Amino acid sequence: MAPPLVLDEDQALELLAYLVTAARTQVDEAAEYGPMRLLTAAGRLAAMIRPRASEGLQDVLAGPLGSVPPTAVPRTGREAYVARLDGICRELAEHLSIRFAPGCRTTVTPG
Repeated sequence: MAPPLVLDEDQALELLAYLVTAARTQVDEAAEYGPMRLLTAAGRLAAMIRPRASEGLQDVLAGPLGSVPPTAVPRTGREAYVARLDGICRELAEHLSIRFAPGCRTTVTPG
């Protein structure tokens, strides 16, 4: 069975436009804004696909991935910020391994 289509053309175009314009904006911004732009795009994508995603993916999107912190890397509290991102990455990696390699469970450790 084919997976559900989760974006229509308008949504894909909106995300594409955001990514391209964010890349241009990033040229003139401080480097710590790069993660913010990517996380904003991830949050927008999560919101767009959630209504039509499979049940398993909806569960992932309802967790920490659905509340991605769209802020620049903070000057203070950086460790907590990075730990939160690590947790989001682990949760997504867990979902990806279940979905694409169900018999091959691996443990993802923070980088």
